[in-house]
This record gives sequence, C-alpha cells and structure tokens, in this order.
Amino acid sequence: MKIIVPMAGRGSRLRPHSLTVPKPLIPVAGKPIVHRLVSDIAKVLGEPIEEIAFVLGDPAFFGDDVVKSLTELAEGLGAKASIYRQDQPLGTGHAIMCAKDSLSGPAVIAYADTLIRADFNLDKDADAAIWVKQVDKPEAYGVVKLNDNNEIVELVEKPAEFVSDLAVIGIYYFKDVAVLKEELQYVLDNNIIHGGEYQINDGIKGMMAKGRRFVTGQVDEWMDCGNKNVTLETNGKMLGFLQADNEKLVADSAQIINSEIIPPCYVGENVVIENSQVGPNVSIGDNTKLENVNIKNSLIQTNTTVKNANLEEAMIGNHAKFDGSFTKISIGDYSALEA
Repeated sequence: MKIIVPMAGRGSRLRPHSLTVPKPLIPVAGKPIVHRLVSDIAKVLGEPIEEIAFVLGDPAFFGDDVVKSLTELAEGLGAKASIYRQDQPLGTGHAIMCAKDSLSGPAVIAYADTLIRADFNLDKDADAAIWVKQVDKPEAYGVVKLNDNNEIVELVEKPAEFVSDLAVIGIYYFKDVAVLKEELQYVLDNNIIHGGEYQINDGIKGMMAKGRRFVTGQVDEWMDCGNKNVTLETNGKMLGFLQADNEKLVADSAQIINSEIIPPCYVGENVVIENSQVGPNVSIGDNTKLENVNIKNSLIQTNTTVKNANLEEAMIGNHAKFDGSFTKISIGDYSALEA
C-alpha cells in the first residue's frame, strides 16, 4: 500500500501562521497536521505501508527542514519517503501527476488540510473508494451521487438542488492508482480544465465512464484546519479524542508552578507554566513559557512567551512574545506584542 499526499499549497486562509510554516506542518494537539493525518491513516489501514509520496511546492517555502520532517515521518511508519515538487499551483489532478513515478498499485490519496477519526474497511472488490461525511449543508460542498447499490455514479460540486448529503472530504483509495494516472494523463494532454485548474474529479469521472466501480467510505469525524477558528475547534476535538484514548498529553519535563491545568490540554517538553490557569482545550508547544495567564480554547506553538494575559480562542506562533490584555488574538511566528 502507498499513501500519496499532495500538500503544495501555502494555506492563505490560515495566515499569518502559514506565512512562515506550511499549513500542513502547523501543530494540532502537539503534532503537525500532516503527521497526524498520515499516522492515523496508516494505523486504520491495518497493513504495511510501502511508500509515502509527498508533493511539495516552492523549495523556498517547503525547504530542507520540511523534507527532513516528512522523511522521518515516513520512515517512522516503516515506509520509503518520496518527495516531489509541484512548481505551479495547477490543481489537484496536476499535483497528483507530479508524483506519477509513484502512481502504481494500491494507494490512498489524502489532502493534508483535514484530520479524521475513522475505521477504514476497504471493499477489496471495488476499484476505488471515496471517503465522505454526512453534512447539514451539502450545497456548500462537493458531494457524491449514489445508485440503488450504494455505488458512486457521479460527483457534483456544490449542487444547487439536493443530490445527497455526503460530502467528499479529500481522501481516496484506488485498488490500482495507475488507472487514475492514465485518466489524469488524458486530462493533462487534452487540457481539460475546471476553475482554471486540472482536477482529480475529471480523472475519476473518466474511470467511472469506463465502468470502474466506486464505493463510499465514511468517517466518524472530519475536522478542518482551513482557518484559525476551525483549527482551534479541531485542536479541541483532537485533544478530547487523545484524552479518551489515554494518551499522555503533559510532558514530564513541563514545570507547572502554582498553576492549574484543566484537561484536555497538551503541554510540550520543557514548558514552564507559572501562576496561571490553562484549559480546557489548549495546546502549548515545546519550550514555551506562560506567566500570569488565564487561557482556554487556544493553541500556542514553540519557544514562545506569554505574560499577563487573559486569552480565549487565541492562536500564537513560534518564537513569539505576547504581553497584554487582548483576548481573541492570532499572531504568527517571531511576532511581539509587549506593553
């Protein structure tokens, strides 16, 4: 089994945090989004992972440190890491084809801007599976249309009239991903463009037109990391799941001085928390210091100092300094707001 992870976009909706760090590497509940997604997929697949192929963007942004991090992620799961580059933002189908040398055999394709909780029960008789989540407002999503056998027969983008309430979440399984590769090559060769980009959906539609059988997979939770507010919501949900799984969330090296931690919270290595109340639903990265702080429903990254603050729904980057009375803030790496 292979996992293909397109992650070339810079994540403009999560600025300022994604100005210096690729969005898939922003931590949620103490672990980068892409690390958590890939690890969770590998765990629920329940079979050996041969290769994990990452499609990255501009080397000036997705640099050697990103490559090193992703290589370590793949090798930690017993897989070979393959790194590809998408030098132009030409769409999902184009991104996948940048990894064409890895497009053979059974594979999962997963876009690295969401997190899931699911059991993957693959239908080995199907040619492909598209994971979906039931949603309240299907007109805002791409959805699948099913036949009487619950097979996918059509993909519909933001339907004006009701088609189904099963939204496509950006995770796919192909029994032989080389078939998708062939259809996407046709899309590229014939310049089939929607929204100014080459789309994976056009490759999938080509497979369907040739009688390939598609089924759905459903997830228990689909958590977005598209902007600050939903990332904080996802952080809180993930902390709750990890607490229920009895995972250790507070590092032994953390110093908790005259302070209260209200779970669930993630507290990283060498964190110092003094005269503060932290939680619930707070993640604090390694080497960060909090002093005289009341904080909940927030995410603070590494090597940051926060003093004299009352924070809720706050997101603070790496190597930042904050001292003040603001509440709902969002400041990126190396920022300073000091009295």
